[in-house]
Parts: sequence; C-alpha cells; structure tokens
Amino acid sequence: MNPETLKTIRRLALIAIAFVLLGFIVWSVNKRESSLSGDLKIEIDPLPNGRNLMTEGDVQTILQRNFVFNLTEEKVPLGKLKVGEIESVLEAEPFVLDAEVYVDAQNQLYIHTTQRTPIIRVIDKDNQNYYMDVDGRQMPMSDHSTARVIVATGEIPPYTPDFMEPRKKHFLKKLFDLVQYIRADEFLNSMVEQIYVDNKLEFTLIPKVGRQKIIFGKYEDVDDKFNRLKLFYNEGMSREGWQKYKTINLKYRKQVICKKR
Repeated sequence: MNPETLKTIRRLALIAIAFVLLGFIVWSVNKRESSLSGDLKIEIDPLPNGRNLMTEGDVQTILQRNFVFNLTEEKVPLGKLKVGEIESVLEAEPFVLDAEVYVDAQNQLYIHTTQRTPIIRVIDKDNQNYYMDVDGRQMPMSDHSTARVIVATGEIPPYTPDFMEPRKKHFLKKLFDLVQYIRADEFLNSMVEQIYVDNKLEFTLIPKVGRQKIIFGKYEDVDDKFNRLKLFYNEGMSREGWQKYKTINLKYRKQVICKKR
C-alpha cells in the first residue's frame, strides 16, 4: 500500500471518529435535556444584621407567578429550564440584587440569591413608606422583617428613579448623601437613629441616646458641622450629661448653640 493511500485511510478514519464523537455528544446532550429536574434548593444570603427581607417562599411565589411549571412540585425536563431567564426574573424583583441558578450533576436545581441592602427607611410627605438601598433604588416594606436602618420622615418629596442623576436637582439626593456620610462614620452611625425634614427642607437629627434634637440645617458645610458635633459630645456632653440639653444647633458656623431643658 503506497503512502498516499495510507494518508487517505487515516484521514477517513479520523473523520469517522469525529462523527462518532459528535454523535455521542449530541446523544448525551439530548439525553441530558430530556432528563427531569431533581429537588429545588433555594439559598438566600442574609443581610449584614442577619435578617432576611425575603424568604424561600417568596422565591417560590415569584417562580410560580412567572413560569407555567411549578418547580417546587413538578419535575421539569432540563431542556425546558431557561436558567438565564429564571435569573433575570428574580433580579427584576426589588429585594434581589443578584441571582445564580444552576443544575448539578444529579439534576438538582439550585437558586442562590443575594438581597439588596437597605440603608434608609423613608416615610415621605405623602406618607409613602419604603426603603432605599446602597444604590438609591427604592425597595418596598417587607412582610417578614423590619430593617434596622435610619428612618427619615417629614416633608420629603416623592421618590423618582432618576433622582441620583448628576444633572437632576432632587432633595432625595441630599438626604441619601447625608445618610451615606453618617453610615461611613463609626461614631455617627452608632449615634443617629432618625432624620426629620422640616418645611424648609432642613434636617434635624434624632440620636439613639438622650432626648435632645440636633438641628443640622441644610446639607452644607457637612464636615464642619459634624466635627463640631463630635467635639461637643466628647467635651461638653461628657461633663454636662445626656439629658441636660433640649436642642443642639449646628446651623451657624463655628458655633454649637444649645438650649437647655
């Protein structure tokens, strides 16, 4: 047998092997897609404080509302499971930041969700009650738990999804920035419990300890105001006591004006 004939035979053999492998792969994929899903396992990462604003039951309800099959009760052919679509549906929910869906080697379906983290609870001037998360996204109140966050009340204008845009002048941005400033400071974060907005759109802070009100004023000179407040708490309050003052006014530059009870 001459060399050219040998080369031709080898080529044909390789092609035949490739077709066999391709056929096996297609058969394996078809078999996998026609096999039924196993048990559904749902995992929800808890919030930093250990609480959950949503439950496994909420995830099951979302799936039942959006898909014709019931993953909690039915065995579904894997070929009909649109993993990417399930993830998109879950991530469209206000409590869900991220969702990962996958099927393991035993056909068990896993859904892993990360919750959005609320940083403020708002009760606005129209009595709308909601959370905002770290991205400024609005979140509804939960049926299962109440997040331990700063509460803002008073003459707060209604929420609009675009309030964070740089060119947008919306009071909510000042409120959001103030809360972020407080959260970033260990002392302030442990002290401030509530923010009240008056009809001049000026801020009053309510501390967790004591009965005094901290009149902050407009969202300006923020560093200076909080530096004066810290100095006063470290020096003045330690000597005079928590209960002596009714108000602590930071509105005027380089001053801390207090009204006693």
